[in-house]
Amino acid sequence: MLVVEILLPVDDNAGTPFPRESFDRVRRELTEHFGGVTAFVRAPASGLWRDDEGQVRRDDVVIFEVMAESLDPAWWRDYRSELEKRFAQDEIVVRAIEARRL
Repeated sequence: MLVVEILLPVDDNAGTPFPRESFDRVRRELTEHFGGVTAFVRAPASGLWRDDEGQVRRDDVVIFEVMAESLDPAWWRDYRSELEKRFAQDEIVVRAIEARRL
């Protein structure tokens, strides 16, 4: 089994919060495709990263995760690309972690 996590920014590049509907839409899409989703949206995680000029930047992110028996790389590539457009990001992190149900 795999746990796939999607890290989405809380705010756009100008610092304006994305509307709740943006996250509700992702929740609906993942539920429809995978049969369920867990969303960590009430307490955003803070991430730090260094930009091309060497400055440390901060992003607050919410995390959506789904469980899947296998990966469909083409589907995930297309969905990540769609999310990057919707959230106006150069890159959105989508990662898969092997998991064992206990």
